[in-house]
Amino acid sequence: MRIFTVVALLIVLSFSSCNEIDPKGEKTVKAFVTQWNSNHTALRAPYLKQQYMDVVEYYDIERTKEQVALDKKLLLEQFPDYKQAILNDEITVAKEAGNYLATFEIGVTYDDVEASYPYFLAVSFKNGEFRILREGVLPEADNLDAPIFPKQRLNNAQITQSPRLYGDFNGDELSDYAYVESPIVTSTKIAEGQGETAIECKGGCMSVIRFSNNGVEAITINDAYKSQLENLRDLNGDGADEIGFWSFKDNSKSLYIYDAANNKLLTPPLFINTNVHRNIKLIDVIKKTGPSKITVTESKQVDGKWELVSRVVNLQ
Repeated sequence: MRIFTVVALLIVLSFSSCNEIDPKGEKTVKAFVTQWNSNHTALRAPYLKQQYMDVVEYYDIERTKEQVALDKKLLLEQFPDYKQAILNDEITVAKEAGNYLATFEIGVTYDDVEASYPYFLAVSFKNGEFRILREGVLPEADNLDAPIFPKQRLNNAQITQSPRLYGDFNGDELSDYAYVESPIVTSTKIAEGQGETAIECKGGCMSVIRFSNNGVEAITINDAYKSQLENLRDLNGDGADEIGFWSFKDNSKSLYIYDAANNKLLTPPLFINTNVHRNIKLIDVIKKTGPSKITVTESKQVDGKWELVSRVVNLQ
């Protein structure tokens, strides 16, 4: 992927004189790039996500716009004094297969370090709005091992564990998606005498399920730092998909079943003791057994022993 990107950029730059754009279009692209640069502050970083396509080639790796926005957020949290600027306000714009390629020199400062890098943004114009298709540094860039680059956060659990889950979560018969915004784990210690890991998170160990449809309210789950989403389909007959949230811990996992359309937990979290009940899957924990009825199964202590116990939940 890296070689392909480098070659493509060289070709575009070599023949940019053959892809002239009108001055008005060039001015608008430059304004978009300038705004993108201005959004690289802790206060304005939330506005960055809306400047990207749903899926982006980000430093030669395919990422969702949520993952890109999270990477920017982690960068600014790691370096609160981070600043960047387009040097001399010089931005070169060329046509690229119906889109625009903006190249410029970007200067950065952080932790008393000053550096500059040749940079590019490939930008698309659709439905009256600009969106970023690709972002990265140009082939001649040096010192790409600097801690400000995404490579240093490539395996960050927050980024890698936030894939999209598609479904119709508000019942409008249109596809939406959900993803988890996980907390930053700051400490993991073995709890003395308990045999489990005590986890501490920046700002508290809370996970947030967010939805692409702004009409669906975000869901916050306390004491959850490692998770996985499930589309449970329509369980209560209201036309909207319910969403499942697995919370994973050392010796257990718990399934939260939410009516996302109404921001409602349909039953207390279903606890599975994974020390005793191994290899338990979603189909073993929840089954639709009738109109607006589900049968759920969880680990319970019965006469001092852990057993799987089932019960019926009426969702009406």
